[in-house]
Amino acid sequence: MLLFARQQARCEADAQDLVQDSIFESWQRDGGDGPPALSLVYATIRRRAVDLARSHDRRVARELKTSSEIPPCWFDTPVEDRERILLIEQAMRALSPMYREVLTLKLWGGLTFAEIAETLQVPANTAASRYRYGLAELRKLTKEVLA
Repeated sequence: MLLFARQQARCEADAQDLVQDSIFESWQRDGGDGPPALSLVYATIRRRAVDLARSHDRRVARELKTSSEIPPCWFDTPVEDRERILLIEQAMRALSPMYREVLTLKLWGGLTFAEIAETLQVPANTAASRYRYGLAELRKLTKEVLA
C-alpha cells in the first residue's frame, strides 16, 4: 500500500499519511468489523491523493496570485503613498521573523510588551529589545525609501 501511495503522492510524508488515513477511512466505511477490503483501501488512497494534489495546487496558485498582486487600498491614496506602502511591506518581509512578529504585534496589534511576551512566551525585556532592534533594522531597510 505504501508503494502505491508513494506513486500517487508528491512526497514520502504525504504517502504515509495517505496510507494511514485511507486504512482508517476504509475500515469505517466497511463497517468497522474487520479489516477493510484491499480494493477499497487502494481506491481510497487514490482518491485522497488526487484530493491532496488538487488542494496543494489551489493553495500554491492562490499564494502566487496574492503575492504578485498589489494589495487593495481601502482609501483612495496617491500613487506615491501606495508605492511607499509596497516598499515598507517588502522591508517587513525582509526582516528576521522574530523582529517582524514583535513589530506586527506592537504596531498593528496594539499589544503591550507584557502581552507580546505572553503571546510569544519570552520575557518582556526580550520582547522590548526585539522591538527596538526590529525598528532599527526597518529604518535601515527603508532609509532610501522614506528619505
